[in-house]
Amino acid sequence: MSLLVVGSIALDSIFTPFGQTADALGGSAVYFSVAGSLLHPVQVVGVVGSDYPFAELERLAKRGIDWSGVEHAEGESFRWKGKYSYDLQSRETLETRLGVFADFQPKLPDAFRSAEFLFLGNIDPELQLGVLSQVKRPKLVVCDTMNYWIQGKKSVLLELLSRVDVLLVNDGEARELSGDWNIHRAGRWILANGPTRVVIKQGEHGALLIEPTRTFYVPAFPLENVFDPTGAGDAFAGGFMAYLARTGTVSEDNIRRAMVYGAALGSFAVEQFGIRALESITADQVETRVRAFQDLTHVTFAEALP
Repeated sequence: MSLLVVGSIALDSIFTPFGQTADALGGSAVYFSVAGSLLHPVQVVGVVGSDYPFAELERLAKRGIDWSGVEHAEGESFRWKGKYSYDLQSRETLETRLGVFADFQPKLPDAFRSAEFLFLGNIDPELQLGVLSQVKRPKLVVCDTMNYWIQGKKSVLLELLSRVDVLLVNDGEARELSGDWNIHRAGRWILANGPTRVVIKQGEHGALLIEPTRTFYVPAFPLENVFDPTGAGDAFAGGFMAYLARTGTVSEDNIRRAMVYGAALGSFAVEQFGIRALESITADQVETRVRAFQDLTHVTFAEALP
């Protein structure tokens, strides 16, 4: 089952109370693919400028990441600079330089057009629709978005939602998109506008899966060391999608299992700056953490109270 991600490839400069890093590999497609490749091969479509250290991406190809869909354009690569508060919940964007990403028009190689599992990273919804027109018969389409597109291109975004299976967003984005402060009602509103499922990321509070008849919640894994939350949501998406592609089924129970794998990969991502933690772990370590999630959430009641 082929897995394709279309999204940003960036260079991030990150400042937290616990350290900093400059021009680190980043962007939604990078975090997604590095996390997902621990479970399943990933095909990537994106764009980089002439200044991008592409050899660093090629070094990651041995993990099962196919970078052949990445366009090389003349000019500066997409750069983002941000600063986090002490609790790592508040983030200030210090600088955004889109560079060649501003003119990005995704073009899928022929070999990628048969992708069965497709993740549309956080890019212009018009471009996301353009990608959908290039993919033949995907088994599952999941998309991400952000406040900028909700505010500026809501009508196009709603058209996109009518054509995807799952919307994967954070709680603030779900509230703004629906216009409802209650996260459960916001999820129901989203379902009424197209997707069959919505996954709402809630940071240190875990993630919520809302379906037409059921709701499922996976907590955030309790960590003693958190250094950098950048890319945790994309790592979650990578684990979520890669598990589904690996198992080949999108049943209700399997979607729930995928939520746990997504939460496990997201928890690894925050333990070091950038993609460092995701680079250093193994598939066995992912499985160990998934089992720890099972122990974290499982309880047996011997009998009902009298």
